[in-house]
Amino acid sequence: MTNSLNVVGAPKDISSGVRKPETIAEGLTDVLADTYRLTFKSHAFHWNVEGPLFYSIHNLTEEHYEDMFAAADKLAERIRAIGQMAPMKMSEIMATSVIKDPDQAPSAGEMCSILAEDHQRIAHRLHALIDIAAEQNDPVTEDLATERSAFHEQAAWMLRALATE
Repeated sequence: MTNSLNVVGAPKDISSGVRKPETIAEGLTDVLADTYRLTFKSHAFHWNVEGPLFYSIHNLTEEHYEDMFAAADKLAERIRAIGQMAPMKMSEIMATSVIKDPDQAPSAGEMCSILAEDHQRIAHRLHALIDIAAEQNDPVTEDLATERSAFHEQAAWMLRALATE
């Protein structure tokens, strides 16, 4: 009896099964840049939140930036695993990200709304990456993007709930 999963002459590296690793890396780089920017923004809001929602927002943003910091490493390592280079300059992160800095110090409720919108933006970009990964025969990136999208969608929901008056 033969095992259909027994692969003779397996590819030498992980990227050989991916049709266009540079396309996948571009999508991963976009999400990595957004993740890195939102990690800092969440941390900055964590430091500066004031008012009756202080404790809730302070704790929630801490959970979020810790998760995103770890995720940034996973995203960069996935870029490397498919044979591409991860960003090496902060200018690349800044230029690639759709996450923007606030013009002025927001209130606690505004912080929640701003962060919710940012998480939703990243989830949207991750949905596009899921489609690209599927088209490019990269189920590992597809799974990673799905996992990250679930995190960002839940974060957006929680932050919107906190901002509701």
